[in-house]
Amino acid sequence: MLWRLQKMARRVLANILPAVAVSAFTLCLTTVVATAAVQPGDVITPENAESVKALVSPGIYYAVTHGMRMSIVPTESIDWPPPYKEATEKYSGQVRLTEDHRSMVGYVAGQPFPLIDANDPYVANKIIWNTLFRPIATDDLDLRFFDCQSEYVRPGKDQQVVNEIQVGHFAGYALLGRTEVDPLPVDPDYKTTNRLGLFALYPILAPEEARGGGLIRYRYADPNKGDDSWAWVPQARRVRRLNEAILSTASGAQTTDPDHYAGFNPKIEEYDYKFLGEKPMLASEHAIHSPQQTCPYDGGATSCPEAWEMRHLYIVSATPRPGVNKGSLDKESIVFIDTESWIEPYVDTYDQSGKLWRVHIFWSTYRDRPVPDARIAVYPFKRQFILGAASIDVQGNFSTMCYLPGQHTPERECWYINMGAVTKDFFTIKSMVAAAP
Repeated sequence: MLWRLQKMARRVLANILPAVAVSAFTLCLTTVVATAAVQPGDVITPENAESVKALVSPGIYYAVTHGMRMSIVPTESIDWPPPYKEATEKYSGQVRLTEDHRSMVGYVAGQPFPLIDANDPYVANKIIWNTLFRPIATDDLDLRFFDCQSEYVRPGKDQQVVNEIQVGHFAGYALLGRTEVDPLPVDPDYKTTNRLGLFALYPILAPEEARGGGLIRYRYADPNKGDDSWAWVPQARRVRRLNEAILSTASGAQTTDPDHYAGFNPKIEEYDYKFLGEKPMLASEHAIHSPQQTCPYDGGATSCPEAWEMRHLYIVSATPRPGVNKGSLDKESIVFIDTESWIEPYVDTYDQSGKLWRVHIFWSTYRDRPVPDARIAVYPFKRQFILGAASIDVQGNFSTMCYLPGQHTPERECWYINMGAVTKDFFTIKSMVAAAP
């Protein structure tokens, strides 16, 4: 089973190569020290935040010191959906990076690179490609009715909402790498359009000045073709074609952007990557609350208290490629990736002067349904669901916290993953315009 061989390979290499053995021994010592720093049952607050400083990113440390509380729970394992495992076994052996190491060839479905070797000079590229084709949603997804609130980070003070956003659908459709819903494993449209995936966010239900608006985005397999994206502006009754730079830029009274809606998801070939290592760190991968709770200790900037556990994470630096990535405001992103779920529990971004600018936090859970009382969105096996996401501007002390599902949504089940809930017709400008209330 290839999905398990990754860990086995590291142990084998440690017995063969002295340098790797030393590295593995160092990592083992780090694990012991890290585990001793926090124990299940601990509650992390600003008063004892120093105890987790080495176990989280600088962005998460900012959040904790500004009021976010962590409830430390025992680590639980995360398994892949059986169809995803089978596809990995079947197809991963034929996948390789291209000669320039920017893209990959031979991919069909499952995880592209299940055997990760830290000594591989292009390990960072392989890790990032794995995050694109991760097991959370391989075919389609439809997140119905979620809401976000923007507010200032206010340690010890009540929440004062500056802007509230409500959205009808956050949806995606993959044309490559399909594992559960026909057509399998590749949509025939992929061969004619070269589109890897389709994304849609519409209609916006609030605030009133943006009501009816939306976003459509297409990603292509061609490494030299950027994403196509369009926004519908109902007030002006026109469709606006978007520049790629806008996709990585927050706008209005919020701090989130399309490139960080679900982790780190700009076009992969437009960045250079560097592997910074792997280590035990804290992450929220078995979150308890659905909907997520508004944190009462930081002005609502995050969700807390929530369950956090020790996880094994890869750490990768992503920098925009000169002359390729056009207009990104981030000088560097530090991406933290869980080695089992392949979800990014947090991403820190740095401005052009090299100072920490934003942190994107994701609370996820692992179970067979998105909410405990689900009637339709119930799965034959456990899978990951993202329940909350916060994007915090640490320089402006301003945050956008999103609740998935929304706290006051008419749709309780919210997450429909690999159920055929959306087709390619949903991802058209015509459908987006027609959905405007």
